[in-house]
Amino acid sequence: MKPLFMGGSWRAWGFEWKSKRQIYGWPLIHVTIGFDRKTGQLLVSRGIIAIGQFSVGMIAISQFGIGAAFAFGQFSGGLCAIGQIACGVVFGLGQFATGITAIGQFGLGQYVRAMAGIGQYLWTMKIKDPIAVEYFNRLFDFLKLHIG
Repeated sequence: MKPLFMGGSWRAWGFEWKSKRQIYGWPLIHVTIGFDRKTGQLLVSRGIIAIGQFSVGMIAISQFGIGAAFAFGQFSGGLCAIGQIACGVVFGLGQFATGITAIGQFGLGQYVRAMAGIGQYLWTMKIKDPIAVEYFNRLFDFLKLHIG
């Protein structure tokens, strides 16, 4: 890698790889990091599986990502999201999590397991709704059974 600044001029560096296989015009896998060497613009990965600092796809693995089905990263959004800030529609797991099922330090959703949260059924430090307790115990039992 070359340094970003050399002699006072901008030298962008980056890496990009796309699989040859495409689905509906999107690469099956798209990996990016850094900047486009020609334009100096930040690279954004866009693919069925998108991996990079910034990504958009069915599955996004990134620092900042939007995944239609699943997103994993520092700031992530999608149907299911895992990250420091996880904005999930169905499921969110993170320091701040949203979703029908939200698990985190702070949760916002229908079923919330968090230190503090807002939702219909809460299991927090101060509130133990019996419906939430039963829901999360069943969820954790299911995960133990199938994941180990």
